[in-house]
Amino acid sequence: MRVQGQLDIPLNAVGRWQAQQVAGALTGIHFDAVVSSDLLRAFETAQLATSNYDGEISRNIDLRERHYGKFQGLKYVEAQQQFPEDFAAHSNRHLEFAYGNGESLNAFAIRVSDVMSALARKYSGKTTLVVTHGGVLDVLYRLASGLYLQAPRNFPIPNAVINWLEYDDQQWSITDWANGAHLEQARDELAP
Repeated sequence: MRVQGQLDIPLNAVGRWQAQQVAGALTGIHFDAVVSSDLLRAFETAQLATSNYDGEISRNIDLRERHYGKFQGLKYVEAQQQFPEDFAAHSNRHLEFAYGNGESLNAFAIRVSDVMSALARKYSGKTTLVVTHGGVLDVLYRLASGLYLQAPRNFPIPNAVINWLEYDDQQWSITDWANGAHLEQARDELAP
């Protein structure tokens, strides 16, 4: 598996198929706003997943994935071989490790918290679809559950699943996490 980070790549055939399955799962749900990371793979997902939405999809740079610096574009095994000490810091979720010219976990978590709180205030009382990346979801889950940033991930973040969260009184809560029923139901179809 390659570290994508902020590399701006399009969806592949599987990603497009998954986004189309999300569209089916969201049929009949009214969204007051749709906001996406500005990275192409997220924006394409937003476009495909909201085929029945007639409003504009807003792009937000702060919803981008974490910048993994010198790890971006490498497979994890390559990063471990080329940068063993740095890989250990990554694996241990060191708060201030920034991959050389990347983004520390602490800085990333602050960015995610700030953008999500700003979106919650802007769209207060409204149903908003946010299309973003796994790292952003990791931080958001931790904000909602109280799990420390340094703690190992003990929750799933599969691609193209639906996560429902609420924001009330400056606190996130999880209503439903990693709901992939739309992907399971579609497994009998011909997927790429």
